[in-house]
Amino acid sequence: MPSTPAFIQNGLECVDKYLEEENNHLTKTLDLIERKTNVKKRYLVLSVLVWVGGYLICGYAASLLCSFIGFVYPAYKSVKAIESTGKGDDTAWLMYWVVYASFSCLEFFSDILLSWVPLYFLIKCVFLVWCMAPISYNGSKVIYNKLIRPWVLKNENKIDEVFGYVSNNAEKLANKVGAQQSQTVSDVVTNNIKNIFDSVQNEAGEMKKSD
Repeated sequence: MPSTPAFIQNGLECVDKYLEEENNHLTKTLDLIERKTNVKKRYLVLSVLVWVGGYLICGYAASLLCSFIGFVYPAYKSVKAIESTGKGDDTAWLMYWVVYASFSCLEFFSDILLSWVPLYFLIKCVFLVWCMAPISYNGSKVIYNKLIRPWVLKNENKIDEVFGYVSNNAEKLANKVGAQQSQTVSDVVTNNIKNIFDSVQNEAGEMKKSD
């Protein structure tokens, strides 16, 4: 029989290591299912992965499922990182969200074209999983350190100038709009008071005529 490819074997070993070392709701649920069905946990996980992969290829709501995978688990882990005493996990998840935001900006301008690419949502999901995976060659760390960080440090002053310009003009615009709204309210109140006095004077004049 042909031997299992090395990358698949390494993947299975990583799955087994995670399932054996971690003690959470997922691993406890898989332990229970394994005892009930006599199916190893690694194969249960692979079955779920195959189903998810198939759905991302031809499912109706593949985009929603992909976004769900890329957002929900990292959001949960980010909350846990904030509440923990250590700072290493905070940095790791900040890197993920920087990469996620950068990817989302690029995707926004190319989504119409990319959505027609075969297997696009499957590729996107694999990319996001790589970015959040607890491995040494984590995608977020690689992309942040190799691409985003050098570019930001090189153009930091220009970026600050742009944001400063936008911030100052936004504040001026907000003040201008607020002043216009205040003037409008003042004009409305003045006109209403004037109309009330005019109506009172007219009624008084009519009463004098009738007398």
